[in-house]
Amino acid sequence: MWWIYALLSALFAALTAVLAKIGIKGVDSNLATAVRTAVVLVLAWGIVYFRGGLEGIHALTRTNWLFLVLSGIATGLSWVFYFRALQLGEVSQVAPVDKLSVALAIGLSVVFLGEKLTLHTGIGAGLIIIGTLVLIWG
Repeated sequence: MWWIYALLSALFAALTAVLAKIGIKGVDSNLATAVRTAVVLVLAWGIVYFRGGLEGIHALTRTNWLFLVLSGIATGLSWVFYFRALQLGEVSQVAPVDKLSVALAIGLSVVFLGEKLTLHTGIGAGLIIIGTLVLIWG
């Protein structure tokens, strides 16, 4: 079942790139990021509210808070740089470089989370890197 959500994530990430490229024309990329972030904020809290998840906020530990805040900072910075890159480059160039995050996440998960790097995962990460290079330099 996880793969259905992952495919939906990929679909909406692809839509994000195309819609953002259209939406940032003639707009400061930081302002565009702020607008997008406000929409995401309302959407996320709306989902939590309507699914009855607000009670769970009391169960968050200091560690949960720390790493969720750090993750939020990383997400925000990623969006700021992504929108600026979209403003300066083509979606067909920016999106593949952005997806290098997959290969980077695999490497970071091995180093920091102790996840096992299998042959298949290593080959997949390598192919992502090679594919990205082909798309940006080809």
